[in-house]
Amino acid sequence: MKKLCCALFALLPTLVLAYPIEVEKQYNGAEIVYDTTDIASNMAAINIQNVGGTAAECKAVFVNGPETPKVRKAVIESGKSAYVTANFTRAVIKLRIKLTCNPK
Repeated sequence: MKKLCCALFALLPTLVLAYPIEVEKQYNGAEIVYDTTDIASNMAAINIQNVGGTAAECKAVFVNGPETPKVRKAVIESGKSAYVTANFTRAVIKLRIKLTCNPK
């Protein structure tokens, strides 16, 4: 029983790293699928996949509380995907991403 409790306490820090990520999306006719990931306590990524027939220009704005928003841009060809990441100076409690894509 003691070993089980020790194992649970050892895993606790890895479970605490997850934080909520909200995505506000605006596709403007582009056919996009996305997936978010928290990489570390101060780093996050969004995988943007273009499932449409034309290329898409995407802009992701990462907002972490009082820090300056991080803006990342990518041009994604048809059938391809791109990872867009942001690193912050503070630990993330809740992350908001504004994803805007336009067909090219």
